[in-house]
Amino acid sequence: MTGIKKLLHIGAKKDVDMTEGSILRHLITFAVPLLIGNIFQQLYNTVDSWVVGNYVSNEAFSAVGSVGPIINMLIGFFMGLSSGAGVVISQYYGAKKYDKVEATVHTAITMTLILSVLFTAIGILMTPLMLDLMNTPEEVFPESSAYLTIYFSGVIGLMVYNIGSGILRAVGDSQRPFYFLVISAVTNTVLDIVFVLVFDMGVEGVALATVIAQCLSAALIIRTLMRSSNCCKLYLKKLKLNFAVLKKIVRVGIPAGIQMAITAFSNVFVQSYINHFGPDCMSGWTAYAKIDQFLLLPMQSLALASTTFVGQNLGVQQLDRAKQGIKLTLLISILSTLVLMAPVLLLAEQLVTFFNSKAEVVEYGSLLLRIMSPFYVFCCINQVLAGALRGAGNSRTPMIIMVCSFVIFRQIYLYVMANFVSNDIVTIALGYPAGWVLSSIITIIYYKVSKWERFRIVES
Repeated sequence: MTGIKKLLHIGAKKDVDMTEGSILRHLITFAVPLLIGNIFQQLYNTVDSWVVGNYVSNEAFSAVGSVGPIINMLIGFFMGLSSGAGVVISQYYGAKKYDKVEATVHTAITMTLILSVLFTAIGILMTPLMLDLMNTPEEVFPESSAYLTIYFSGVIGLMVYNIGSGILRAVGDSQRPFYFLVISAVTNTVLDIVFVLVFDMGVEGVALATVIAQCLSAALIIRTLMRSSNCCKLYLKKLKLNFAVLKKIVRVGIPAGIQMAITAFSNVFVQSYINHFGPDCMSGWTAYAKIDQFLLLPMQSLALASTTFVGQNLGVQQLDRAKQGIKLTLLISILSTLVLMAPVLLLAEQLVTFFNSKAEVVEYGSLLLRIMSPFYVFCCINQVLAGALRGAGNSRTPMIIMVCSFVIFRQIYLYVMANFVSNDIVTIALGYPAGWVLSSIITIIYYKVSKWERFRIVES
């Protein structure tokens, strides 16, 4: 069946039972659509920046590029919370408790609709305060504020898409969320060009394009769930909060949400250390970060595969199979990262030049790529194992480990190095790998010595 036919039959049954059959096949067929979808998402984020940077103004480019921590702090919390729904659904689905899956689906959607109203209000109200906290320059402030106001006004689209795609992934369907993300990416790109180049709407046009694209993907997800023929079928009349189920979602989701929100917030302060070295270094860091986002995609996609695989198999108490899946996921993640690392190390200058050809920027960016890239192996370890622990229903431990490693330890490291040891870009940049290494070591120890599978959250 071709991709077009699949889109025409978006109500068809496409869930996958990962409790039996080839582990490798399940992991690959689940992770690949996620990976390609995330690549599309990164590409259309890049298009946003390219359109604004080339056809609006430098102030507009700075406005769109600098608001990431504010968006990530609020949306990161919700995405962590929504992961709790995915874990609960995957475990109930693995245990063949389809009535519980249905109750969780309707509770998760209801929770999202309520939170979308709350997050819209919070996002709009907190925008001036957060822009002040980030010391946003006066000439950039109006456009940053305009972008965030429009973005948060339509944040319901992003939230509904994420909870809906999380529901589908929990039952093994990562293909349709991928299709919808591609449609959203293409829509966003076309509207960016139309609103900015044809209607001269500037930053407001870019923000509006993003909101419309996200609402389209949300509509497709809701339509899919309503037309579904399995236990994920959505009935509008059944939308309500089941507080017993909500408690399970919150138990897994709140720690993950706190971790993502705090980490995003801390990055505001990390950036201040980079800014100390001047605009060329800042541009080099920006180019590095753009490439970094692509390098992280395989391990992030495999970590999500690990979450669903472990959740379904622990749902039927298949601990040995769950552990086999974790080992295989970790191996694939490390191998794929090593394969991607080779051209990055060899072609660092050319990759940075794609974003900025200034010699000083290329020097900084290629230096950062060569310093940081070898440490991505440690990211594979902490990301995959954290995903597996969340699949078991234990998101509190990964939260504690990552907040301690990525926030507390990193801030202490940066302060000590900058003030008492060696305040140069290499020493400062190594604060990131230092956090990755610490997180991986602690996570491996916990995984080896604890009875992490006891966090299984569905009834036997």
